[in-house]
Amino acid sequence: MSRGVRWAGAVQGTAAAVQLLITLSFLRSVVQAQVSPDRVHPAPPLDSGAGCAWAAAGVPRVRAQVAGVLDDCLCDIDSIDNFNNYKIFPKIKKLQERDYFRYYKVNLKRPCPFWAEDGHCSIKDCHVEPCPESKIPVGIKAGHSNKYLKVANNTEELEDCEQANKLGAVNSTLSNQSKEAFIDWARYDDSQDHFCELDVFSCSDERSPAAQYVDLLLNPERYTGYKGPSAWRVWNSIYEENCFKPRSVYRPLNPLAPSRGEDDGESFYTWLEGLCLEKRVFYKLISGLHASINLHLCVNYLLEETWGKPSWGPNIKEFKRRFDPVETKGEGPRRLKNLYFLYLIELRALSKVAPYFERSIVDLYTGNTEEDADTKTLLLSIFQDTKSFPMHFDEKSMFAGDTKGAKSLKEEFRLHFKNISHIMDCVGCDKCRLWGKLQTQGLGTALKILFSEKEIQKLPENSPSKGFQLTRQEIVALLNAFGRLSTSIRELQNFKVLLQHSSSCTHCCEAIVEQFTL
Repeated sequence: MSRGVRWAGAVQGTAAAVQLLITLSFLRSVVQAQVSPDRVHPAPPLDSGAGCAWAAAGVPRVRAQVAGVLDDCLCDIDSIDNFNNYKIFPKIKKLQERDYFRYYKVNLKRPCPFWAEDGHCSIKDCHVEPCPESKIPVGIKAGHSNKYLKVANNTEELEDCEQANKLGAVNSTLSNQSKEAFIDWARYDDSQDHFCELDVFSCSDERSPAAQYVDLLLNPERYTGYKGPSAWRVWNSIYEENCFKPRSVYRPLNPLAPSRGEDDGESFYTWLEGLCLEKRVFYKLISGLHASINLHLCVNYLLEETWGKPSWGPNIKEFKRRFDPVETKGEGPRRLKNLYFLYLIELRALSKVAPYFERSIVDLYTGNTEEDADTKTLLLSIFQDTKSFPMHFDEKSMFAGDTKGAKSLKEEFRLHFKNISHIMDCVGCDKCRLWGKLQTQGLGTALKILFSEKEIQKLPENSPSKGFQLTRQEIVALLNAFGRLSTSIRELQNFKVLLQHSSSCTHCCEAIVEQFTL
């Protein structure tokens, strides 16, 4: 190999290393802010007022950095990192690979109920192909299948639209064994007693004739190219119309809102901090979900495509665009902080619902007796871990005012969340819609659990409950949604590990640069 070729290769490698160092320097400031617990604050005092529990009056409001203790709960981020990354993440990852949890039934054809759909591009790869009859396991599928219509390929679509549809297409391939299993699963589920529950936060496609099973392992949540006005419209509708925010209050970094000059968004947070706990929690849950979704897009980004084979990996530029304190005007750390808060809420729900699954009458049925038993053992192990966490969010502090006011606020809370569930049908990318619907239903199921403590305590040991129940769909959504949050926190830790090794890389880069610039 000639010296010129070696020099060119070395320079290219050096450029890449330098770029990595720049990136790691940025991540150091963000991640260290996330994981350095400063001090533990005393529990906040109680507020008075109908429907409003306590506000974090005794805890300083962190504006631009994410420090140790989260707002509205007594828990530090470092404890969450350690608990999740070493105790929960390995088990939840393994659980998601089990047949019971890897198949999710979803209707991706439901029309948007709020506006005429303009997000779907007319590229064939954007659509979910019908599952071949030769490919589904022995237990889940309903007795009939509905095929998704193919939309003609429009060669005049923009190139980025083609990429978005290609990356956003859902792989609906299922084996014959899987399809036979779905039929058996449906038969088993139908044999169980189910009762209508009016106070439900989660909206399920389980009974929809157009719903089909999707293998989640074949359809990982990652970058699809779905962006622009269609995507903005979805999130804008969620934040502007469903997060208890008056239109007169400006939400920072809203791409659809007109410019407010020097307004850096602090007026929004002044307003948010003035809300009662329940409404602050609602906003943080949605913001945390948004942050988790964005983080997965950054971690699993299409870096390049060579000979038709895509290469996926972390995109630092995209991560910086979404979370850098400077580029986001201080929003990035807030978003990550809300991700941790959402994690705590769903973690609490898992710890509270454990008695439901500990009963001998509850089976995670797939037809494979040995695997079903192993899956339940693994799930119960996860529940035991969640119950051992010492700093849970106290859901009893919510809706703790006078009975009438609390009931009214809870109903408003439920309706807003239900509305957001319906907005997910307006997402113009099938794969994005799939994961949006799953994670929204998972969060809804978590809220249902948190507000059903009395019913869970009264569960009979050896007979079906006429009070609290969970469907297969809710169980799958709950654990997979929590798995997404667990993965998000784990990915942030991976960046931290890279930072710990960056100093040796610095010396390496300096040596290479010196050698090839002589």
